[in-house]
Amino acid sequence: MIPLDELVGRAEALARSAHAGQVDKAGAPYAQHPERVAAAVTGDPQAQAAAWLHDVVEDTSTSLADLRAAGFPEPVIAAVDALTRRPDEPGDNYYARVAADPLALRVKRADIADNSSPERLGRLDEATQIRLRHKYAHALATLAAYELPR
Repeated sequence: MIPLDELVGRAEALARSAHAGQVDKAGAPYAQHPERVAAAVTGDPQAQAAAWLHDVVEDTSTSLADLRAAGFPEPVIAAVDALTRRPDEPGDNYYARVAADPLALRVKRADIADNSSPERLGRLDEATQIRLRHKYAHALATLAAYELPR
């Protein structure tokens, strides 16, 4: 298993490598997104690691088995699994799965905050901004019933 003091750095390195060459909807390097999400969950290395890795299984060829083989701890792998959308999965089922994992829920809230930031949305065309605002408002409303652990 990866030592705790190396966890965030290893997650960052894997995410940057896995997302190399990818861009977001506005054309910015994709790795900037998990970097911002990780910065939003400071104070907990496992949350930061999950934040760096939250899109690698869904959006790259990296698998949960790859994360396990790399030595990431099970709570991080479980959070990444919870954060990974399944094909044809209804959104509310996805959000219920995320909410059942406190680490995943913390990362998802930071993910939504980053995805819905005015700075980020402002770089997109108006139709996309409207669609994404509705998507993220629904996500937040669905997750609102779940409280972060204290």
